[in-house]
Amino acid sequence: MTNPLSPGSLAGKRALITGSSRGIGAQTATYVAEAGASVVVNYRSKAPRADKLVSSLTASGATAIAVGADLTDPASVTAMFERVREEFGGLDLLFLNASGGMEQGMAEDYAMQLNRDAQVNALTTALPLLAPGSRIVFVTSHQAHFIETVETMPEYEQVARSKRAGEDALRELIPTIEAAGVEFVVVSGDMIEGTITATLLERSNPGALATRKEAAGKLYDVAGFAAEVALAAVEPVPADHTRYVGDISSFTG
Repeated sequence: MTNPLSPGSLAGKRALITGSSRGIGAQTATYVAEAGASVVVNYRSKAPRADKLVSSLTASGATAIAVGADLTDPASVTAMFERVREEFGGLDLLFLNASGGMEQGMAEDYAMQLNRDAQVNALTTALPLLAPGSRIVFVTSHQAHFIETVETMPEYEQVARSKRAGEDALRELIPTIEAAGVEFVVVSGDMIEGTITATLLERSNPGALATRKEAAGKLYDVAGFAAEVALAAVEPVPADHTRYVGDISSFTG
């Protein structure tokens, strides 16, 4: 897919994308770097994959570094942003893309730790690095955003509720964010073909993706949705701070 951002449109900007060694995060990092931003590729445990992405970006002339951090570990997050301060001096764009909760072998409250508590900690830790005019982009799903009014698949409900709790917690910080001169926008999309979440849902509920695709009429792939996430860095923030990707009629009636 063609980069939705104009060449040079983010020249001089510094961006960090959480969970960007693969999937939507990696594609978002690519679009942002190609538009001229210096990029921090964050990963939890897949250093080789993150390093490969950084090598690809730098080979194309971009400035990029890979920084590992477990977002559920506050000390790890603090160290990540200290590295950002040392390398880039600050940030202009923070994409809160990392999420999860369907993984096997994690703590019972892992979804809430990652999708709510870690998001709040990442934002508040990063805020001193964000100059006036900067922007924070939080990535979520329609299934999570509308969970209080529209049921989702049982296999995804825990994740959806934890992501909605994270969105609510971040929205409570909007007065503090705006007082610092920083903008905040939520990007909400339907199930995305090719993501680890879609794969895990399909594994636990065969046919789930096809059923959702039939109801929605269209599902975005990774590159298409990442394009919308990247555009959230430059397009005007909606009045309700929410950028909806695709048709939401099946969620709003």
